[in-house]
Amino acid sequence: MKIEKKIWPEFFQKILEGDKTFELRLADFECHPEDILVLKEWDPKTKKYTSRQLEKKITYVLKTKDVKFWTQEEMDKYGFQIISFK
Repeated sequence: MKIEKKIWPEFFQKILEGDKTFELRLADFECHPEDILVLKEWDPKTKKYTSRQLEKKITYVLKTKDVKFWTQEEMDKYGFQIISFK
């Protein structure tokens, strides 16, 4: 399945350059390994799409809603960080 999503220019460019190898999204849609994520560059200043887009095959999905690693107090205090590695 192909899933299309907006992405802001600075994040689009980091993926294009190979520095960003992950995507953090609200889990308000279904996606699975082997699906294709179509990232369409969106300029928030002009509120328009640019002509650039990337297609990436999804290899892994972690949904955090039911993961209970931390207390709500800890999550409110620190938030999350996403760590990418090779």
